[in-house]
Amino acid sequence: MIGIVKKSTGSSYELWDENYNVLNASLKGKFKMDGIKSTNPIAVGDKVSYTWDEQHQIAIIDQLFSRKNYIIRKSNNLSKQTHIIASNIDLMVIVATITSPRTSQGFIDRLLVTAEAYGIDPLIVFNKKDILDADDEVILQRNINMYAGIPYPTIIVSALNGEGMAMLKELLQHKITLFTGHSGAGKSTLINKLNPELNIKSNSISTYSDKGKHTTTFAEMYKINKDTFLIDTPGIKEFGIVDISKEELGQYFPEINALRNACKFNNCLHINEPGCAVISALNNKLINSNRYHSYMSILKNEDTHH
Repeated sequence: MIGIVKKSTGSSYELWDENYNVLNASLKGKFKMDGIKSTNPIAVGDKVSYTWDEQHQIAIIDQLFSRKNYIIRKSNNLSKQTHIIASNIDLMVIVATITSPRTSQGFIDRLLVTAEAYGIDPLIVFNKKDILDADDEVILQRNINMYAGIPYPTIIVSALNGEGMAMLKELLQHKITLFTGHSGAGKSTLINKLNPELNIKSNSISTYSDKGKHTTTFAEMYKINKDTFLIDTPGIKEFGIVDISKEELGQYFPEINALRNACKFNNCLHINEPGCAVISALNNKLINSNRYHSYMSILKNEDTHH
């Protein structure tokens, strides 16, 4: 029988059967781990085959079908281990906030690089429009202009007063969408607004740290209507990039990739090489300097090779 992984806690799973009934599930004892280097062999969104164990009332997962794509991150900064957040995704919604908490551009750009690398369409959603002051509004507009110029789609919403929500709902139809972002950015609140029946636990920002309490501890998929699904993920502080070499990184910045063939050297890393078209474009303000700094920061800081 065939099912879809709705939730994974690492040791136990929930599956949907073909009628979207929820089944408790576990992995077959000798589940084949061919080539799986991540901490979790099975992730939310995976299509699997299973047999039903009548005696224990549990689905036994015995096979993983090949994935269309997946989103992966380092388990933590020091770890060599990786964690698959979810698979078979059509759209990645990056929930960002200008304040309370502030989402750094580096964080957004890392997620965009991962979306590019794994063939997933991104959508940047700036939430909490209702609490922005005049200075915040200026920063927001600067961000929107920068990403629109690449171009990446962005929308501005307020989960609180409903602004922009109808448009967001429209963009999610007929897709499997992964919601990601910092803790406290409002992912769970947004998903609840999109389908109030879900009633996902969401915490207000703890005023003490302004970082938000972790409310979602495991990724979980929710059904909004017959072919629209949302995956809520735990808030992440940092997003470590996996499996992208320094030579490849520029390909996942569209504005840098567009100039790649104009560089003098075909292995140009766009740092200080002679005849670099990217640095020339940067000096002529044809590409955004903040985006270039993001690129350099990933290039320097990521242990991009395993």
